[in-house]
Amino acid sequence: MIYLFNENADKKRFSIKGEDFKYLIKVRRHGVGDELGFRNKEDIKTLHIYKLTDIEPRSATFELISSEVLEIKAKKELHIGWCVIDSKSVEKVLASLNEVGVSKITFIYCERSQKNFKADFKRYERIIEASNQQCGRTELMEFTTCKNIELFIEENPETKVFDFTDKMLECESDFQTVLIGCEGGFSPKEKEFLKNQEVFRLDTPMILRSESAALAVASKILL
Repeated sequence: MIYLFNENADKKRFSIKGEDFKYLIKVRRHGVGDELGFRNKEDIKTLHIYKLTDIEPRSATFELISSEVLEIKAKKELHIGWCVIDSKSVEKVLASLNEVGVSKITFIYCERSQKNFKADFKRYERIIEASNQQCGRTELMEFTTCKNIELFIEENPETKVFDFTDKMLECESDFQTVLIGCEGGFSPKEKEFLKNQEVFRLDTPMILRSESAALAVASKILL
């Protein structure tokens, strides 16, 4: 853990209870005198260093030592337009996408998306918050939805498309928005619509699952 979110971070003194107490004292086994980092989601860029001054049976008290603006974020931005897949599959790679620096994900209902799949933004946000505390990132990934690919391209005309093609993604490639299909790929109608966009593939003979493709492309562009 690099830091912990707490709504009282920035106050001269505060106490923790419940799950945070169990995690820091019971799991991480912090003791009196230890110094820990906290951030407040209302001012996530500021890192507050606190000293653990007192431990009770069910609570622990911290006193502020210092505060400084310290941003940790990716050098580039990447917006993924992701055709809707099972939320469980998204959850498996969401923390990794956050760690490599993806700035935004727009979930799009394409023709081959199963309509019963719904993006659970509240759960995604909890995963991102936990990931930020572990990797140190100081910005929260954005989530939104779009009703179809046509509207997404209209709003993001410079989008590059990951699909089957002869053109491979080059090491020096640099772009800000990419479209990833769902399981089964794009429909013939969608392929026809996307023919005017720049389409690329990765240098692998294997067929990637949608979530594997999202992570692989993000890593290639951002790292």
